[in-house]
Amino acid sequence: MKRLLLLLLLSPGLAWSQDISLPDYERVVLDNGAVLLLAEKHDIPLVGLRAVVRGGSITDPADRSGMAGLLASLMQKGAGEREAAAFAEAAAEVGGTLSASASAEAISVSAEFLSRDAALMVELAADMLLRPALAEDEFLKERDRAVATIAAARRSNPSALLPAYTQAFVFGDHPYGHPSFGSETSLADLAHEELLQFYADQFGGDRLIVAVVGDFELEAMKSRLTGAFGQWAPAAAALPEVAAAPRIEGRRVLLVDKPGSAQTYFWLGNVGVAIDYPQRAELRIANTLFGGRFTSMLMTALRVEGGLTYSAYSVVDQLSAPGAVTIRSYTETSRTTEAIDVAIEELDRLHRRGVDGDMLASARNYIMGQYPPTLETSMAVAATLAFLEQHGLDRTYIDDYGTALTAATPASVQDVINEVYPLPENLALVMIGDAEAIRDDIARYGPVTEVAITEPGFRPQK
Repeated sequence: MKRLLLLLLLSPGLAWSQDISLPDYERVVLDNGAVLLLAEKHDIPLVGLRAVVRGGSITDPADRSGMAGLLASLMQKGAGEREAAAFAEAAAEVGGTLSASASAEAISVSAEFLSRDAALMVELAADMLLRPALAEDEFLKERDRAVATIAAARRSNPSALLPAYTQAFVFGDHPYGHPSFGSETSLADLAHEELLQFYADQFGGDRLIVAVVGDFELEAMKSRLTGAFGQWAPAAAALPEVAAAPRIEGRRVLLVDKPGSAQTYFWLGNVGVAIDYPQRAELRIANTLFGGRFTSMLMTALRVEGGLTYSAYSVVDQLSAPGAVTIRSYTETSRTTEAIDVAIEELDRLHRRGVDGDMLASARNYIMGQYPPTLETSMAVAATLAFLEQHGLDRTYIDDYGTALTAATPASVQDVINEVYPLPENLALVMIGDAEAIRDDIARYGPVTEVAITEPGFRPQK
Protein backbone atom coordinates (compact mmCIF):
# COMPACT_ATOMS: atom_id res chain seq x y z
CA MET A 1 0.00 0.00 0.00
CA LYS A 2 2.86 2.44 0.78
CA ARG A 3 4.30 1.85 -2.69
CA LEU A 4 0.88 2.43 -4.26
CA LEU A 5 0.43 5.71 -2.41
CA LEU A 6 3.89 6.86 -3.48
CA LEU A 7 3.07 6.10 -7.11
CA LEU A 8 -0.17 8.02 -6.79
CA LEU A 9 1.62 11.03 -5.40
CA LEU A 10 4.35 11.04 -8.03
CA SER A 11 2.26 10.05 -11.05
CA PRO A 12 -1.31 11.21 -10.47
CA GLY A 13 -2.62 10.18 -13.85
CA LEU A 14 -1.01 6.77 -14.12
CA ALA A 15 -1.87 4.52 -11.21
CA TRP A 16 -5.36 5.60 -10.24
CA SER A 17 -7.46 4.12 -13.01
CA GLN A 18 -5.67 0.76 -12.73
CA ASP A 19 -5.70 0.42 -8.94
CA ILE A 20 -8.60 2.39 -7.46
CA SER A 21 -11.85 0.82 -8.51
CA LEU A 22 -14.65 -1.13 -6.94
CA PRO A 23 -14.45 -4.92 -6.99
CA ASP A 24 -16.92 -6.88 -9.06
CA TYR A 25 -20.15 -7.34 -7.17
CA GLU A 26 -23.58 -8.84 -7.70
CA ARG A 27 -26.76 -6.82 -7.29
CA VAL A 28 -29.90 -8.77 -6.35
CA VAL A 29 -33.38 -7.28 -5.96
CA LEU A 30 -35.64 -9.42 -3.77
CA ASP A 31 -39.39 -9.76 -4.36
CA ASN A 32 -40.14 -7.33 -1.53
CA GLY A 33 -37.89 -4.63 -3.04
CA ALA A 34 -34.88 -5.15 -0.77
CA VAL A 35 -31.56 -4.79 -2.62
CA LEU A 36 -28.57 -7.04 -1.90
CA LEU A 37 -25.04 -6.07 -3.01
CA LEU A 38 -22.48 -8.87 -2.67
CA ALA A 39 -18.73 -8.87 -3.32
CA GLU A 40 -16.27 -11.63 -2.41
CA LYS A 41 -12.92 -10.45 -1.03
CA HIS A 42 -10.76 -13.29 0.23
CA ASP A 43 -7.53 -11.54 1.21
CA ILE A 44 -8.34 -11.57 4.94
CA PRO A 45 -10.92 -13.64 6.88
CA LEU A 46 -13.32 -10.77 7.58
CA VAL A 47 -16.81 -9.88 6.39
CA GLY A 48 -18.19 -6.34 6.45
CA LEU A 49 -21.89 -5.49 6.27
CA ARG A 50 -23.69 -2.19 5.78
CA ALA A 51 -27.48 -2.19 5.87
CA VAL A 52 -29.30 1.01 5.00
CA VAL A 53 -32.95 1.79 5.62
CA ARG A 54 -33.73 4.80 3.47
CA GLY A 55 -35.44 7.56 5.42
CA GLY A 56 -33.50 9.01 8.36
CA SER A 57 -34.24 12.34 9.99
CA ILE A 58 -36.09 13.66 6.93
CA THR A 59 -38.93 11.36 8.01
CA ASP A 60 -39.09 12.81 11.53
CA PRO A 61 -42.50 14.37 12.23
CA ALA A 62 -42.23 18.17 12.16
CA ASP A 63 -42.52 18.52 15.94
CA ARG A 64 -40.56 15.36 16.72
CA SER A 65 -37.08 15.96 15.36
CA GLY A 66 -34.60 13.42 16.68
CA MET A 67 -36.99 10.49 16.31
CA ALA A 68 -34.79 8.65 13.81
CA GLY A 69 -31.69 9.25 15.92
CA LEU A 70 -33.42 7.98 19.02
CA LEU A 71 -34.63 4.89 17.16
CA ALA A 72 -31.10 4.12 15.95
CA SER A 73 -29.80 4.33 19.52
CA LEU A 74 -32.58 2.13 20.83
CA MET A 75 -32.06 -0.52 18.13
CA GLN A 76 -28.75 -1.37 19.82
CA LYS A 77 -30.46 -2.06 23.15
CA GLY A 78 -31.67 -5.58 22.52
CA ALA A 79 -33.24 -7.41 19.59
CA GLY A 80 -34.71 -10.78 18.78
CA GLU A 81 -34.59 -12.99 21.85
CA ARG A 82 -31.64 -11.11 23.39
CA GLU A 83 -32.10 -8.28 25.87
CA ALA A 84 -29.70 -5.33 25.79
CA ALA A 85 -26.68 -6.84 27.57
CA ALA A 86 -26.95 -10.22 25.85
CA PHE A 87 -27.29 -8.56 22.46
CA ALA A 88 -24.10 -6.53 22.95
CA GLU A 89 -22.25 -9.55 24.31
CA ALA A 90 -23.19 -11.74 21.34
CA ALA A 91 -21.05 -9.60 19.05
CA ALA A 92 -18.31 -8.83 21.57
CA GLU A 93 -17.74 -12.48 22.49
CA VAL A 94 -16.59 -13.29 18.95
CA GLY A 95 -14.69 -10.03 18.42
CA GLY A 96 -17.32 -8.59 16.10
CA THR A 97 -18.58 -5.02 15.89
CA LEU A 98 -22.20 -4.02 15.39
CA SER A 99 -23.77 -0.58 15.57
CA ALA A 100 -26.61 1.57 14.27
CA SER A 101 -26.66 5.25 13.39
CA ALA A 102 -28.99 7.82 11.89
CA SER A 103 -28.28 10.48 9.29
CA ALA A 104 -30.44 12.90 7.36
CA GLU A 105 -31.56 10.30 4.82
CA ALA A 106 -30.98 6.87 6.35
CA ILE A 107 -30.74 4.70 9.40
CA SER A 108 -27.75 2.41 8.96
CA VAL A 109 -26.44 -0.76 10.57
CA SER A 110 -22.72 -1.48 10.32
CA ALA A 111 -21.09 -4.78 11.20
CA GLU A 112 -17.73 -6.47 10.83
CA PHE A 113 -17.09 -10.08 11.90
CA LEU A 114 -14.64 -12.84 11.23
CA SER A 115 -15.77 -14.91 8.25
CA ARG A 116 -16.35 -17.93 10.49
CA ASP A 117 -19.01 -15.86 12.31
CA ALA A 118 -20.77 -14.49 9.24
CA ALA A 119 -23.98 -16.37 10.05
CA LEU A 120 -24.09 -14.75 13.50
CA MET A 121 -23.45 -11.34 11.92
CA VAL A 122 -26.45 -11.70 9.60
CA GLU A 123 -28.60 -13.01 12.44
CA LEU A 124 -27.79 -10.06 14.70
CA ALA A 125 -28.18 -7.48 11.93
CA ALA A 126 -31.54 -8.97 10.93
CA ASP A 127 -32.71 -8.98 14.56
CA MET A 128 -31.68 -5.36 14.95
CA LEU A 129 -33.56 -4.30 11.82
CA LEU A 130 -36.64 -6.56 11.86
CA ARG A 131 -37.03 -7.44 15.53
CA PRO A 132 -35.62 -4.63 17.70
CA ALA A 133 -36.82 -4.91 21.30
CA LEU A 134 -37.58 -1.18 21.61
CA ALA A 135 -38.26 -1.80 25.29
CA GLU A 136 -39.94 1.04 27.15
CA ASP A 137 -37.38 1.18 29.98
CA GLU A 138 -34.53 1.46 27.48
CA PHE A 139 -36.52 4.04 25.51
CA LEU A 140 -36.93 6.24 28.58
CA LYS A 141 -33.22 6.03 29.37
CA GLU A 142 -32.17 6.89 25.81
CA ARG A 143 -34.68 9.73 25.50
CA ASP A 144 -33.64 11.30 28.79
CA ARG A 145 -29.97 10.87 27.97
CA ALA A 146 -30.45 12.66 24.64
CA VAL A 147 -32.20 15.58 26.34
CA ALA A 148 -29.49 15.76 29.01
CA THR A 149 -26.76 15.75 26.34
CA ILE A 150 -28.32 18.76 24.61
CA ALA A 151 -28.67 20.59 27.92
CA ALA A 152 -25.05 19.86 28.79
CA ALA A 153 -23.90 21.19 25.40
CA ARG A 154 -25.78 24.44 25.99
CA ARG A 155 -23.79 24.88 29.20
CA SER A 156 -20.32 23.74 28.24
CA ASN A 157 -19.99 22.65 24.60
CA PRO A 158 -21.92 25.10 22.39
CA SER A 159 -19.93 24.22 19.28
CA ALA A 160 -21.73 20.84 19.26
CA LEU A 161 -25.00 22.71 18.74
CA LEU A 162 -23.81 24.95 15.93
CA PRO A 163 -24.91 22.50 13.17
CA ALA A 164 -28.43 22.38 14.61
CA TYR A 165 -28.75 26.16 14.70
CA THR A 166 -27.37 26.50 11.17
CA GLN A 167 -29.59 23.78 9.71
CA ALA A 168 -32.66 25.45 11.18
CA PHE A 169 -31.57 28.95 10.11
CA VAL A 170 -30.66 28.05 6.54
CA PHE A 171 -33.29 25.41 5.74
CA GLY A 172 -36.19 26.49 7.96
CA ASP A 173 -39.18 24.18 7.51
CA HIS A 174 -37.38 22.13 4.83
CA PRO A 175 -36.66 18.51 5.90
CA TYR A 176 -32.95 19.34 6.15
CA GLY A 177 -33.80 21.95 8.76
CA HIS A 178 -34.53 19.29 11.41
CA PRO A 179 -31.59 18.64 13.78
CA SER A 180 -30.85 14.94 13.55
CA PHE A 181 -30.33 14.65 17.31
CA GLY A 182 -33.54 16.52 18.08
CA SER A 183 -34.12 19.16 20.73
CA GLU A 184 -35.41 19.37 24.28
CA THR A 185 -38.84 20.39 23.03
CA SER A 186 -39.10 17.61 20.46
CA LEU A 187 -37.85 14.83 22.73
CA ALA A 188 -38.81 15.69 26.31
CA ASP A 189 -42.42 14.51 26.13
CA LEU A 190 -41.98 11.97 23.35
CA ALA A 191 -44.02 8.87 24.16
CA HIS A 192 -42.90 5.28 23.73
CA GLU A 193 -45.96 4.58 21.57
CA GLU A 194 -44.90 7.33 19.16
CA LEU A 195 -41.54 5.70 18.60
CA LEU A 196 -43.13 2.29 18.04
CA GLN A 197 -45.44 3.83 15.44
CA PHE A 198 -42.50 5.60 13.78
CA TYR A 199 -40.69 2.27 13.43
CA ALA A 200 -43.79 0.63 11.93
CA ASP A 201 -44.26 3.49 9.48
CA GLN A 202 -40.67 3.94 8.35
CA PHE A 203 -39.08 0.46 8.38
CA GLY A 204 -39.69 -2.23 5.78
CA GLY A 205 -38.17 -4.36 3.06
CA ASP A 206 -38.87 -1.84 0.30
CA ARG A 207 -36.56 0.65 2.04
CA LEU A 208 -33.70 -1.81 2.63
CA ILE A 209 -30.24 -2.01 1.06
CA VAL A 210 -27.78 -4.64 2.36
CA ALA A 211 -24.18 -4.64 1.14
CA VAL A 212 -21.85 -7.46 2.24
CA VAL A 213 -18.19 -7.62 1.26
CA GLY A 214 -15.53 -10.05 2.35
CA ASP A 215 -14.49 -13.66 2.82
CA PHE A 216 -17.65 -15.63 2.05
CA GLU A 217 -19.10 -17.88 -0.64
CA LEU A 218 -21.44 -15.85 -2.84
CA GLU A 219 -24.37 -18.23 -3.26
CA ALA A 220 -24.41 -19.20 0.40
CA MET A 221 -24.44 -15.53 1.50
CA LYS A 222 -27.14 -14.67 -1.02
CA SER A 223 -29.29 -17.48 0.34
CA ARG A 224 -28.67 -16.44 3.95
CA LEU A 225 -29.59 -12.80 3.29
CA THR A 226 -32.65 -13.73 1.26
CA GLY A 227 -33.84 -15.91 4.10
CA ALA A 228 -33.23 -13.15 6.62
CA PHE A 229 -34.78 -10.22 4.75
CA GLY A 230 -36.80 -11.55 1.83
CA GLN A 231 -40.14 -11.70 3.67
CA TRP A 232 -39.94 -8.29 5.34
CA ALA A 233 -43.13 -6.39 4.56
CA PRO A 234 -42.95 -2.87 3.08
CA ALA A 235 -42.90 0.23 5.25
CA ALA A 236 -46.37 1.54 6.07
CA ALA A 237 -45.56 5.12 5.05
CA ALA A 238 -44.28 6.45 1.76
CA LEU A 239 -40.75 7.80 1.60
CA PRO A 240 -40.95 11.59 1.26
CA GLU A 241 -39.49 13.33 -1.76
CA VAL A 242 -37.10 16.12 -0.88
CA ALA A 243 -37.08 19.18 -3.12
CA ALA A 244 -34.15 21.58 -3.38
CA ALA A 245 -34.22 24.38 -0.82
CA PRO A 246 -33.87 27.90 -2.22
CA ARG A 247 -30.51 29.60 -1.97
CA ILE A 248 -30.28 32.61 0.30
CA GLU A 249 -30.20 35.99 -1.40
CA GLY A 250 -28.48 38.78 0.51
CA ARG A 251 -27.28 38.35 4.06
CA ARG A 252 -28.86 37.43 7.34
CA VAL A 253 -27.39 36.76 10.76
CA LEU A 254 -28.36 34.54 13.68
CA LEU A 255 -26.74 35.42 17.00
CA VAL A 256 -27.07 32.83 19.75
CA ASP A 257 -26.30 34.58 23.01
CA LYS A 258 -24.11 32.72 25.48
CA PRO A 259 -23.24 35.33 28.11
CA GLY A 260 -19.64 35.33 29.26
CA SER A 261 -18.43 33.11 26.44
CA ALA A 262 -14.70 33.58 25.87
CA GLN A 263 -15.05 32.54 22.22
CA THR A 264 -17.37 33.07 19.29
CA TYR A 265 -18.17 29.97 17.24
CA PHE A 266 -19.19 30.97 13.74
CA TRP A 267 -20.49 29.47 10.53
CA LEU A 268 -20.94 31.15 7.14
CA GLY A 269 -22.64 29.57 4.17
CA ASN A 270 -25.49 28.95 1.79
CA VAL A 271 -27.26 26.12 -0.01
CA GLY A 272 -24.96 24.22 -2.40
CA VAL A 273 -25.38 21.19 -4.66
CA ALA A 274 -26.70 17.62 -4.44
CA ILE A 275 -24.81 14.33 -4.35
CA ASP A 276 -25.25 13.76 -8.09
CA TYR A 277 -23.46 16.98 -9.00
CA PRO A 278 -21.54 15.96 -12.15
CA GLN A 279 -18.29 17.85 -11.51
CA ARG A 280 -17.47 15.99 -8.33
CA ALA A 281 -13.73 15.99 -8.99
CA GLU A 282 -13.48 19.73 -9.51
CA LEU A 283 -15.57 20.34 -6.41
CA ARG A 284 -13.29 18.16 -4.29
CA ILE A 285 -10.26 20.01 -5.66
CA ALA A 286 -11.81 23.39 -4.92
CA ASN A 287 -12.76 22.45 -1.38
CA THR A 288 -9.37 20.90 -0.65
CA LEU A 289 -7.70 24.15 -1.61
CA PHE A 290 -10.20 26.40 0.12
CA GLY A 291 -10.69 24.67 3.45
CA GLY A 292 -10.21 20.94 3.21
CA ARG A 293 -6.65 20.47 4.51
CA PHE A 294 -4.17 22.05 6.90
CA THR A 295 -2.50 24.09 4.16
CA SER A 296 -5.81 25.43 2.82
CA MET A 297 -6.59 29.07 2.17
CA LEU A 298 -8.74 29.34 5.28
CA MET A 299 -6.23 27.72 7.61
CA THR A 300 -3.39 29.79 6.22
CA ALA A 301 -5.25 33.08 6.55
CA LEU A 302 -7.03 32.50 9.86
CA ARG A 303 -4.51 30.39 11.78
CA VAL A 304 -1.04 30.60 10.28
CA GLU A 305 -1.03 34.26 9.25
CA GLY A 306 -3.74 35.74 11.44
CA GLY A 307 -3.37 33.80 14.67
CA LEU A 308 -7.13 34.07 14.99
CA THR A 309 -8.07 30.44 15.56
CA TYR A 310 -6.79 26.92 15.93
CA SER A 311 -9.07 25.46 13.27
CA ALA A 312 -10.89 26.73 10.17
CA TYR A 313 -12.33 24.61 7.42
CA SER A 314 -14.95 24.41 4.70
CA VAL A 315 -17.49 21.65 4.20
CA VAL A 316 -19.71 20.77 1.24
CA ASP A 317 -22.68 18.68 2.41
CA GLN A 318 -24.15 16.80 -0.54
CA LEU A 319 -27.37 14.87 -0.06
CA SER A 320 -30.15 13.73 -2.39
CA ALA A 321 -31.05 17.41 -2.61
CA PRO A 322 -28.54 20.24 -2.15
CA GLY A 323 -27.07 20.53 1.31
CA ALA A 324 -25.04 23.45 2.65
CA VAL A 325 -21.66 24.87 1.64
CA THR A 326 -20.06 26.23 4.79
CA ILE A 327 -17.07 27.92 6.40
CA ARG A 328 -16.66 26.93 10.05
CA SER A 329 -14.35 28.29 12.73
CA TYR A 330 -14.14 30.00 16.12
CA THR A 331 -12.11 32.79 17.65
CA GLU A 332 -11.59 34.84 20.82
CA THR A 333 -14.62 37.04 21.50
CA SER A 334 -12.72 40.30 21.05
CA ARG A 335 -11.56 39.22 17.59
CA THR A 336 -14.91 38.02 16.26
CA THR A 337 -15.36 40.49 13.43
CA GLU A 338 -11.67 40.33 12.53
CA ALA A 339 -11.89 36.57 12.00
CA ILE A 340 -15.20 36.74 10.12
CA ASP A 341 -13.83 39.48 7.88
CA VAL A 342 -10.83 37.33 7.00
CA ALA A 343 -13.08 34.35 6.22
CA ILE A 344 -15.24 36.47 3.92
CA GLU A 345 -12.14 37.95 2.26
CA GLU A 346 -10.87 34.44 1.53
CA LEU A 347 -14.22 33.50 0.03
CA ASP A 348 -14.01 36.58 -2.19
CA ARG A 349 -10.44 35.69 -3.11
CA LEU A 350 -11.51 32.17 -4.07
CA HIS A 351 -13.95 33.65 -6.56
CA ARG A 352 -11.67 36.40 -7.88
CA ARG A 353 -8.37 34.53 -8.21
CA GLY A 354 -9.45 30.93 -8.62
CA VAL A 355 -6.67 28.34 -8.83
CA ASP A 356 -3.56 28.02 -10.94
CA GLY A 357 -1.81 24.94 -12.31
CA ASP A 358 0.46 24.44 -9.30
CA MET A 359 -2.45 24.68 -6.86
CA LEU A 360 -4.45 22.24 -8.94
CA ALA A 361 -1.62 19.70 -9.03
CA SER A 362 -1.08 20.01 -5.28
CA ALA A 363 -4.76 19.41 -4.47
CA ARG A 364 -5.01 16.54 -6.93
CA ASN A 365 -2.00 14.78 -5.43
CA TYR A 366 -3.37 15.30 -1.93
CA ILE A 367 -6.72 13.77 -2.86
CA MET A 368 -5.12 10.85 -4.66
CA GLY A 369 -2.95 10.16 -1.65
CA GLN A 370 -5.83 10.35 0.84
CA TYR A 371 -8.49 8.50 -1.12
CA PRO A 372 -7.19 4.90 -1.57
CA PRO A 373 -7.32 3.99 2.16
CA THR A 374 -11.03 4.88 2.21
CA LEU A 375 -11.66 1.75 0.09
CA GLU A 376 -9.13 -0.50 1.77
CA THR A 377 -11.33 -2.65 4.03
CA SER A 378 -14.33 -4.86 3.43
CA MET A 379 -16.40 -2.61 5.68
CA ALA A 380 -15.40 0.48 3.68
CA VAL A 381 -16.29 -1.14 0.37
CA ALA A 382 -19.65 -2.35 1.74
CA ALA A 383 -20.43 1.18 2.93
CA THR A 384 -19.52 2.58 -0.48
CA LEU A 385 -21.72 0.08 -2.34
CA ALA A 386 -24.67 0.89 -0.07
CA PHE A 387 -24.07 4.62 -0.50
CA LEU A 388 -24.09 4.35 -4.30
CA GLU A 389 -27.29 2.30 -4.28
CA GLN A 390 -29.00 4.65 -1.85
CA HIS A 391 -28.37 7.66 -4.10
CA GLY A 392 -28.91 5.98 -7.47
CA LEU A 393 -25.26 6.26 -8.50
CA ASP A 394 -23.40 3.63 -10.52
CA ARG A 395 -19.87 2.31 -10.03
CA THR A 396 -18.37 4.92 -12.38
CA TYR A 397 -18.79 7.35 -9.46
CA ILE A 398 -15.76 5.56 -7.97
CA ASP A 399 -14.08 3.91 -10.95
CA ASP A 400 -13.86 7.10 -13.04
CA TYR A 401 -12.94 9.43 -10.18
CA GLY A 402 -9.20 9.34 -10.85
CA THR A 403 -9.72 10.05 -14.52
CA ALA A 404 -11.96 13.00 -13.66
CA LEU A 405 -9.38 14.38 -11.22
CA THR A 406 -6.67 14.11 -13.86
CA ALA A 407 -8.85 15.84 -16.46
CA ALA A 408 -9.68 18.82 -14.24
CA THR A 409 -8.24 22.17 -15.33
CA PRO A 410 -7.98 25.54 -13.60
CA ALA A 411 -10.83 26.76 -15.81
CA SER A 412 -13.13 23.83 -14.97
CA VAL A 413 -12.41 24.24 -11.25
CA GLN A 414 -13.17 27.95 -11.53
CA ASP A 415 -16.51 27.16 -13.14
CA VAL A 416 -17.40 24.96 -10.17
CA ILE A 417 -16.31 27.60 -7.67
CA ASN A 418 -18.58 30.13 -9.34
CA GLU A 419 -21.50 27.70 -9.41
CA VAL A 420 -21.25 26.14 -5.96
CA TYR A 421 -19.62 28.56 -3.53
CA PRO A 422 -21.74 31.52 -2.42
CA LEU A 423 -20.70 35.05 -3.20
CA PRO A 424 -19.76 37.10 -0.13
CA GLU A 425 -22.91 39.17 -0.49
CA ASN A 426 -25.16 36.07 -0.29
CA LEU A 427 -24.50 34.48 3.08
CA ALA A 428 -26.19 33.20 6.18
CA LEU A 429 -24.03 33.83 9.24
CA VAL A 430 -24.58 31.99 12.52
CA MET A 431 -22.65 32.83 15.68
CA ILE A 432 -22.70 31.48 19.21
CA GLY A 433 -21.06 33.93 21.59
CA ASP A 434 -21.42 36.74 24.11
CA ALA A 435 -24.08 38.98 22.55
CA GLU A 436 -23.31 41.95 24.76
CA ALA A 437 -19.71 41.95 23.56
CA ILE A 438 -20.32 41.44 19.82
CA ARG A 439 -23.91 42.52 19.12
CA ASP A 440 -23.17 46.00 17.81
CA ASP A 441 -20.15 45.00 15.74
CA ILE A 442 -21.79 42.12 13.87
CA ALA A 443 -24.77 44.24 12.79
CA ARG A 444 -22.74 45.28 9.76
CA TYR A 445 -23.06 41.78 8.31
CA GLY A 446 -26.83 42.00 7.88
CA PRO A 447 -30.14 41.90 9.78
CA VAL A 448 -29.58 40.12 13.09
CA THR A 449 -31.95 37.65 14.76
CA GLU A 450 -30.96 37.05 18.36
CA VAL A 451 -31.87 34.13 20.60
CA ALA A 452 -30.61 32.98 23.98
CA ILE A 453 -28.76 29.70 24.11
CA THR A 454 -31.00 28.74 27.03
CA GLU A 455 -34.10 28.89 24.82
CA PRO A 456 -35.26 25.35 23.98
CA GLY A 457 -35.10 24.29 20.37
CA PHE A 458 -32.93 25.72 17.62
CA ARG A 459 -35.30 27.55 15.29
CA PRO A 460 -35.90 31.25 15.97
CA GLN A 461 -39.51 31.98 16.76
CA LYS A 462 -41.29 33.81 13.96
